[in-house]
Amino acid sequence: VQLQASGGGVVQTGGSLRLSCAASGSIASINAMGWYRQAPGNERELAAAITIGGATNHADYVRGRFTISRDNAKNTVYLQMNSLKPEDTAVYYCAAGPRNWPSAIRTDYDYWGQGTQVTVSS
Repeated sequence: VQLQASGGGVVQTGGSLRLSCAASGSIASINAMGWYRQAPGNERELAAAITIGGATNHADYVRGRFTISRDNAKNTVYLQMNSLKPEDTAVYYCAAGPRNWPSAIRTDYDYWGQGTQVTVSS
């Protein structure tokens, strides 16, 4: 499975960005897809995850601001990020795995994209 992430960039506080992640290859082996983020000096943490069936899991720190969605026909997952804050600055990674629930456990994801930088200026 290959994951191609896109959509990062630089935005001012309060702005919006939309990340996309397209999966290709042996996609029948994956169910849950998620977006993780990692800021310098911090561990990689879940932002949001979604299953094929549409079950979602949003981290407390993004709930109400970020929304994960998925187009199964296009094998693509999106992360709509609104009301961005400087503390959202990080590299965002797309992940995919076989679990049929939107897991927050990093080791539940077998495949990772290359990461896309999101920078929120104050």
